[in-house]
Amino acid sequence: MSRNVEYQFIKTDPTEVLQDLKDVYETITESTVRPASAEMLFLTWVASAIVSLRNLINYVGNQNLPSRAEGENLDALGETIFGLSRPQATPASTTMRFYISEEQAEAILIPSGTRVTTEAGSPLFTTVEDVYVAIGDLYADVSAVCATPGTEGNGLAAGSITKCVDLYTYYEKCENITSSDGGTDEATDDEYYQLMVNSLDSYTTAGARGSYIYHAKEVSKEIQDVVVNSPEPGTVKIYAIVDNAPASSQMKALIAAACSDETVRPLTDYVVVDDPDTVSYNIDVTYYQSTESTMSATELAEAITNAVNTYKAWQSARMGRDINPSKLIQLMLNAGAKRVVVREPVYTAIEDGKGFMVATPELASINTVTIVNGGYEDE
Repeated sequence: MSRNVEYQFIKTDPTEVLQDLKDVYETITESTVRPASAEMLFLTWVASAIVSLRNLINYVGNQNLPSRAEGENLDALGETIFGLSRPQATPASTTMRFYISEEQAEAILIPSGTRVTTEAGSPLFTTVEDVYVAIGDLYADVSAVCATPGTEGNGLAAGSITKCVDLYTYYEKCENITSSDGGTDEATDDEYYQLMVNSLDSYTTAGARGSYIYHAKEVSKEIQDVVVNSPEPGTVKIYAIVDNAPASSQMKALIAAACSDETVRPLTDYVVVDDPDTVSYNIDVTYYQSTESTMSATELAEAITNAVNTYKAWQSARMGRDINPSKLIQLMLNAGAKRVVVREPVYTAIEDGKGFMVATPELASINTVTIVNGGYEDE
């Protein structure tokens, strides 16, 4: 059932409403209502009031359906029917490494709440727990979260966070040793609704495939796709992709923690979060423009580039999605090309990791892109 498509419980065509009122009035009064009469003016006003009420009734009816409700109305339905609150914005996290200048005869404390940031001074991260640099060591690692919930703190490469705001004894330097990840914005209505649908698989513990998928996706709405299989008894493998690529080490750690929680994981399961295998492919195409096309060559070239980018995103949006050149042709033709010649990619079946013979799922990964303008052709 598609979201954001209103269901019409009551007809709201003003012409039909006015005609019904006119017919009833003429039957009761045994008279004819003229188009410019006072009676017609009055009936038109009554019809507009009835249509407004019917629109309101339709709105209320739709706001009682999770597939169509919006905002606070959807929040109320989610909490009442599914016992599920809308996911709020969450901060990005990373692993920080704090160094001391030389080995010490006693452990050196880096207290919880120690603030660090980039050389630019933004965004700000804060450590989540006390950590000691052990006797004889020169550094200690600890998790840190962004002070601002949302996606602002995502994507900082290892070595980007190097400025310590709250200095500690024997401080030398600090750096993040993992890319920051896991920050999400508040869930949209569509994302919240999808989470409600997925939550139907969560009423057992994560023993079922769908239940593991639900608990993994609940970690972050940035997760596009999750595949779960069991290559051997007692072992559960979870694969996830974010931004059309295997999830980062930070995101995999968050998924592992969520799916290994003792309230989620069956006692006999051993949970491993791993990367899917990637299957690289190239795009090498030539497109032709009709001499009757109303598009300029520049406009068509831009549209073709957008079509190829759409194809790349579609191809890598799910694990197990076969490399399908027919989809590329479809998108390029829809963009305005008269004819398309595809040299690469060729159709390639991709392992989805869900079959009886359990295998690692595969993800298509773009390598090179070559787009050739073949010029004009007659129809």
